[in-house]
Amino acid sequence: MQTQKLFEKIQLGNIELENRIIMAPMTRARAGKEMIANDLMAEYYNQRASAGLIITEASAISEEAIGWNEAPGAFTEEQMRGWKKTVDAVHAQNGKIFLQLWHCGRASHSSFHPKSGLSVSASAIAINEEYIHTPTGKQAHEVPRALELDEIKRIVNDYAQAAKRAIETGFDGVEIHGANGYLIDQFSQSTSNIRTDAYGGSIENRSRFLFEIVDAVCKTIDSKKVGIRISPNGIYNGMGSKDFRELFLYVAKNLNQYNLAYLHVMDGLGFGFHDLGEPMTLKEFKNVFKGLVIGNVGYTKESAEDAISNGDADMIAFGRPFISNPDLVERFKNNLELNPEAPMNLWYCPGKEGYTDWQNHQDIVAVS
Repeated sequence: MQTQKLFEKIQLGNIELENRIIMAPMTRARAGKEMIANDLMAEYYNQRASAGLIITEASAISEEAIGWNEAPGAFTEEQMRGWKKTVDAVHAQNGKIFLQLWHCGRASHSSFHPKSGLSVSASAIAINEEYIHTPTGKQAHEVPRALELDEIKRIVNDYAQAAKRAIETGFDGVEIHGANGYLIDQFSQSTSNIRTDAYGGSIENRSRFLFEIVDAVCKTIDSKKVGIRISPNGIYNGMGSKDFRELFLYVAKNLNQYNLAYLHVMDGLGFGFHDLGEPMTLKEFKNVFKGLVIGNVGYTKESAEDAISNGDADMIAFGRPFISNPDLVERFKNNLELNPEAPMNLWYCPGKEGYTDWQNHQDIVAVS
């Protein structure tokens, strides 16, 4: 099969992407205890700038939002100065880059944010998993504190201000992380939301938090610089609602009012499947969402080409293949063999090993 669609240009708001191969957001834990994007991270993203679009690893929008050791932040001037190095490094290669905005909610621990205390969520329901990695080692998941109404407004504003900082720093846009059992997902899904106020109960109420965030961000920056990520099939961080299909189709349909850059759907089952019905497909989302759709999780070059050629997606995001193949686009284009997948013990370890030291395709061509 001759792949062609993957390498076609596509207009994303006011920017043109050189191809439809997207680098998925992946936490790599190289920002240090200060949570500041550094020179090593700039090199890492620079190496992968041939992707049509890079979506950065998730970045905490506030101190309260933190939930991962040595992941970057996007809530202080120093953190944004750190991110500027990465933005400039990607733009130097004519690449495009969005910053992913993150609030972990209950997928956190009080030791990450001792000033604010307990983690927060839609409801006081803990994640039913064995432990979480914290700054003090493995700890049992805590029961979070349910957010008060005035606190919800504050967090909505935190997202908007983080988006503003991102654009001022030079990012081409932002992605709102509404997937994988983090705070937005915790409000959307009934497994973690048993509220009885305007943010709980019906699908409309449970998705209110998501839409308030999207609305606030789109009023702060150009809506065509805003994407959102969802994971309708995922079980990660204790997700999975019986009405998942109705919920996520409602969300996708009503996102049309915002004229967004894209909807990023984790349709693949690589993060586990809740098994509450047939998995949702990209085609279902394409039928209701009128903008651009990115598919994600477990795609190969061939399956990605099929999804785009069939009209089920406009772009496909690749995660793990980009870890060990910084030049993934060139390898796909030249039908070159991929490097072996990076072992999990290198995903989050400090330093350049398994991060910026992968062989590129030019080395292979030179010795072949």
